[in-house]
Amino acid sequence: MITCKVIGNVWATRKEKSLNGLKFMIVRRTDLTTDKEFDSFVAVDCVGAGIGEEVLVTLGSSAREAFSNPNTPVDAVIVGIIDGSES
Repeated sequence: MITCKVIGNVWATRKEKSLNGLKFMIVRRTDLTTDKEFDSFVAVDCVGAGIGEEVLVTLGSSAREAFSNPNTPVDAVIVGIIDGSES
């Protein structure tokens, strides 16, 4: 898992039917100890995160484990909202 900040959302009028009802968010990877920011990417939101929140994102094939259908075509999923962190 990596830490990210939600910086926006994506609207999709047409998408793969297994993605219907899922919210797409734009996230930017961050280093919570140095506040350094990295590239942004799109992640499916499973936890109801909002813009400006720090979140935990899982990537790759393990991201599909968040869904009941293991064939859901996702590569990044928001799996947690960070309430606080210790450095």
